[in-house]
Amino acid sequence: METISGYIERVTYYNKENGFAVAKLQETDKKGLTTIVGNLAAINSGESLRLSGRWVHSKRFGEQFRVEMSEVVEPATMHGVKKYLGSGLIKGVGPVLAERIVTKFGLDTLPVIEKTPEKLSEVEGIGPKRIEMIARAWEEQKEIKEIMIFLHGHGVSPGYSAKIFKYYGKESIKVVKGNPYRLAQDIHGIGFVTADKIAQKIGIDPNSSVRVQAGLIYVLNALAEEGHVYYPEKGLTQKAKEILKVAPELITDALTALCRKREIFIEKRNDGNHDPVMVYLAPFYIAETGIAQRLKALRESPLLLRPIHPEKAIEWVEEKLGIGLAQKQKEAITLAATSKILVVTGGPGTGKTTLIMAILRIFQQLKLRISLAAPTGRAAKRMSEATGWEAKTIHRLLEYSPKKRAFKRDEVDPLEGDVFIIDEASMVDTLLMYHLLKAIPPQSHVILVGDVDQLPSVGPGNVLKDIIDSGMLTVVLLTEIFRQAQGSTIVVNAHRINQGEFPILKEMSKDERTDFYFIEEEDPEKILSKIVMLASERIPKHFGFHPIRDIQVMTPMHRGVIGVTHLNDELQKAMNPDRPGINCGSKIFRGGDKVMQMTNNYDKDVFNGDIGWISKINEEDREIVIDFEGRLVTYDYSDLDELALAYAISVHKSQGSEYPAVIVPMSTQHYLLLQRNLLYTAITRAKKLVVLIGTKKALAIAIRNNKPQLRCTYLAQRLRA
Repeated sequence: METISGYIERVTYYNKENGFAVAKLQETDKKGLTTIVGNLAAINSGESLRLSGRWVHSKRFGEQFRVEMSEVVEPATMHGVKKYLGSGLIKGVGPVLAERIVTKFGLDTLPVIEKTPEKLSEVEGIGPKRIEMIARAWEEQKEIKEIMIFLHGHGVSPGYSAKIFKYYGKESIKVVKGNPYRLAQDIHGIGFVTADKIAQKIGIDPNSSVRVQAGLIYVLNALAEEGHVYYPEKGLTQKAKEILKVAPELITDALTALCRKREIFIEKRNDGNHDPVMVYLAPFYIAETGIAQRLKALRESPLLLRPIHPEKAIEWVEEKLGIGLAQKQKEAITLAATSKILVVTGGPGTGKTTLIMAILRIFQQLKLRISLAAPTGRAAKRMSEATGWEAKTIHRLLEYSPKKRAFKRDEVDPLEGDVFIIDEASMVDTLLMYHLLKAIPPQSHVILVGDVDQLPSVGPGNVLKDIIDSGMLTVVLLTEIFRQAQGSTIVVNAHRINQGEFPILKEMSKDERTDFYFIEEEDPEKILSKIVMLASERIPKHFGFHPIRDIQVMTPMHRGVIGVTHLNDELQKAMNPDRPGINCGSKIFRGGDKVMQMTNNYDKDVFNGDIGWISKINEEDREIVIDFEGRLVTYDYSDLDELALAYAISVHKSQGSEYPAVIVPMSTQHYLLLQRNLLYTAITRAKKLVVLIGTKKALAIAIRNNKPQLRCTYLAQRLRA
């Protein structure tokens, strides 16, 4: 092995997942730059390193130094210190400020920052707040680096080190050594498999109770991500056995131990099911049983409304709104006044919004306090625009407290109101519905409005469908398509698809304008190039839609040529290729990019599926600012794994949103996910234009497949009990 030393001029490639890096090193006393490659736990521009390794020759890249061992050393030159300090490594110091600090302190710069940071006040433009920020960032960076090197030695990708430090602070290494399985529960992005690798390196016995229990929790969480509220014990045991490679009796013992600790709940079905033992993670058991109890309590509590004459009220509201209500809408108004809980469901164009407006006006006349809410920011905004009445997200209605990591509103401090109208109720998952019902006073009326034929919630459960299937609550099904909606091929085709019929298809041509097109194409590569051309050029040119803000590409799958990931890469290249950006693992985020939040972040008040635009990248403070519908939210670089590009999204993630134009690939490549409710959900997201591109065979498969993936829930049976 040979040894070389110098400072990193620039990092050309860095894989956050495995720490593999390609960089240019300015060697001491050498004019040209040296290419170095290898797995480096932490690497930053300007960093001075002593490297051991071997010279290799690549036909494609020429001579490279393959690193076997690396050691960080103090920068030996003024240029090296400037480069290191201005690299963005220290939050609050960019290239300009680094230049001023190094001009003042020279090679003593880093010792000054570490030992006597107060001296930084001698540099122009640095006040007490900036000194505090620099000193704190320097200390954090040192500790993160220590953690990074420790974790890298135990198989954890360097990208997670900052997150681990952020969560556990100085206790990070102690926690990881003590119980690495905590990482899988506490840190977004680190799963059981990674935690298990660390555990094996530390020497935890594969048959240990702590490992088997952690494995079971992991499997149950993975099943919850698929939508299951509980899972049958036999199936769970089989899945856990495949992952853990342990004897079944160890799994049985671990289930008993977790049950004793009340981390899981085990209950037996009483309906003759072939696999009767249900295993729940504690929060889902509490939520599902709680929903059933709360709905029953609401239904059985006395009516708040004084009796009204429905015919007179309907006549009055028709005159006020200048409309004629359909028979089912009139029936719903009567039931809203006489039922404690009312469910209203129906497809597009069946008058759900008109009905909400009519109920609002009548209840307003009765001087009732009314709250409107929806699961997502976009759905709440749409509700407000349609009714002229303030609508909040359910999270904002319940006043989430980041400090307490809980909702302020609950049974102890309930919401104030007489009537609660919840739109897009099919999107409300088990946990959120439980928190909502906990906070609604028993004397109040609840109206749930949604389309039960859409995909179920992203989170676990199928609450709206279970409530309807139970047969225990008042339900109105709106079926009549209103005249103004009959002129929309989108609405007509949505109903045809929902009834198992083939949609009316028209090819795109210059002569004829419609709102629903089909482009025949079988080759996935050609589908991809046509989607990019349609989104970036043809639709904006012919219909006047903004390519990024108005057009949404949706696809059934994440992988493959026309999956979410690849579509985003190609659409970003076409629509936003040149603006400065930052690398985040295999992704690059640029100013102006459309992005989506991929997990609930209660501290930031941003939730799974929210879409925004990158309005600012601040390299000095290592932050980016996202504009979520006019609300600016700041992300540290270490939080960027919560975001994904959103030029293309999965159909599941589109729920609760509407877009002026929607493009959907329909390929037999997506065979496993071609389902009627998925296609129906996709096209009902469009307000003005739908373009399907693919084969009629794939379209037919989706329309015929009316067996959505089953979710293990027991809410309907609990409501009947």
